[in-house]
Amino acid sequence: MPTLPRPEPYQHRTMAESFGVDAERYDRARPRYPDELVTAVLKACPGKEILDVGCGTGIEGRQFRARGAVVSGVEPDARMAEFARRDFPVEVAKFEDWDPAGRTFDALVSGQAWHWVDPVAGAAKAAQVLRPDGRFAAFWHVFMPPEEISHALADALRRAMPDSPFSGNYLKSPTADAYQPMLDKAADGLAKSGAFAETEYWHYEWTQDYRRDEWLDLLATQGGVTVATPEQRDRILAEVGAAIDARGGRLTTKYSTAAVTAVRIGS
Repeated sequence: MPTLPRPEPYQHRTMAESFGVDAERYDRARPRYPDELVTAVLKACPGKEILDVGCGTGIEGRQFRARGAVVSGVEPDARMAEFARRDFPVEVAKFEDWDPAGRTFDALVSGQAWHWVDPVAGAAKAAQVLRPDGRFAAFWHVFMPPEEISHALADALRRAMPDSPFSGNYLKSPTADAYQPMLDKAADGLAKSGAFAETEYWHYEWTQDYRRDEWLDLLATQGGVTVATPEQRDRILAEVGAAIDARGGRLTTKYSTAAVTAVRIGS
């Protein structure tokens, strides 16, 4: 029997729109973005009107607003959009289907979200809404906890959710390189649009300390766990929590924040 092609991330709509199951927890637990990234984007665009695609609860949008930007959001999950509206206007739509009504922006940013967008259709829409010399910047965190915690998570996912696409072996040794194909797909979409200058990759390395409950709070917001049943989620968190307890109830996680960015050319 032939092997069926595996759907692209943006085709997993159930998972893509599952993060709003607990928007308060998502906003509380998810890490912020490096100040250096925010600074670099603002310095590299012609103005301060920014469109945040897949804005979620508004984490990166608030960071750009704090630096003087005027932010508007597009978010497919109404629960997440409602949370983000506490800080800036947000419209509920998939970006590919969203009607900008003639509006254009100085920058388009997308934090932890561009893999949920069709990279070719999304790049074409980005070209439509960006002004000349406008800046496209999609960015992701790669979190790299201690090896024993990565192993505990991979094993817990495999036991609780054997059919999950997130139960693969890569979780046993997450690295920035594991995310490179996703970055390259975003870059390829920009190139196919013919509307952007050469793509750049920006990288930022940092660490964050967590207590047990803080890490489990973050884990509960991760793709895969957000679509688990309550019983599956509790089992995963209990197993990973036991691994954290075994190392004293704390851990330090290494992060690599990677950005794919390019300038809109032409008129």
